[in-house]
Amino acid sequence: MTVPVWPSQLPKPTRPGYQTSPQEARIRRNAETGPPGFRRRFSSTARMVALSFICSRFQKGYFDQFFDETLQKGSLPFWMPDPVTDGWQLLTEDGTPLTTEDGTPLLISANWLCLITEPPSEAIYGQLEFEIAFQVAVLP
Repeated sequence: MTVPVWPSQLPKPTRPGYQTSPQEARIRRNAETGPPGFRRRFSSTARMVALSFICSRFQKGYFDQFFDETLQKGSLPFWMPDPVTDGWQLLTEDGTPLTTEDGTPLLISANWLCLITEPPSEAIYGQLEFEIAFQVAVLP
């Protein structure tokens, strides 16, 4: 089975909607006295990331189809470009851009394997646009 890929027709997530936190990997043990104790629950954890993007009515329909049909209401994992890293230019230590011999900039490519953890929410943004917000678990 092929893992679906985030549609290139959809815009990149916006900065204001981006928030990340690690998945809780500990179990708390309450002691009768003294401070609480913790132990690891998992050896590997996901990273939880909240994302949102602004899109047109056409792009909203494309996202709805991707979520409902391709991801089967979010039950399947998919590959998504890392919105923080993918597409940035490679630089030297002093900040000089790295290029090929013909001057083409070298770009970073980074992808996440992720699952949508909650059904997406949407809001009308401006006159003809929508804001779609969702949370993904970036799998280890």
